[in-house]
Amino acid sequence: MKELRQHPLMLTLRDAISGEGFLAGVTLYGRALMRKEDDGKWWMYGVRPAGLAASGETVEATFLNFRNAYKEILFDIAQEHGNFGEFKAEVENFFYETDANNEDEKLWESALTSIRSECLTPPESFANLPRESPESKPSEISVARLDGEGQRFMPSDNVTDIYSLAQPMAA
Repeated sequence: MKELRQHPLMLTLRDAISGEGFLAGVTLYGRALMRKEDDGKWWMYGVRPAGLAASGETVEATFLNFRNAYKEILFDIAQEHGNFGEFKAEVENFFYETDANNEDEKLWESALTSIRSECLTPPESFANLPRESPESKPSEISVARLDGEGQRFMPSDNVTDIYSLAQPMAA
């Protein structure tokens, strides 16, 4: 069996972001590509959202660094945009913007195709990650105002950060 070198990940992240006069809930269902580079570090490259990368010594540290970089971008957008409408539009623009030539998305799709067409095994570092089918969770972002009248908050609204390895389609 060949070893998988490009690891297509699926992300679920939820944040509450304070802006100028508003509280926003941002829920991301995204994609990222993780690989071990020649420098020995793991690198995680955003596909959706693109334009975001982070590295670390382990898979877990790399995800945490990526997660924190993403959160800092949300904080920066909240700082730079004075109202909820502007904030929401900019977060959506950030999420849907692609990299040059859409290269990372092509690499993600290629890695997924490799998983589905060849006998590839992820390295031990990925052994405990949950597996999800990309078809069951499309890439999208939701930005909702949380401080409006009549808002009702429940513990069931909470979502744990998740990163999972894309899996082959079920037969």
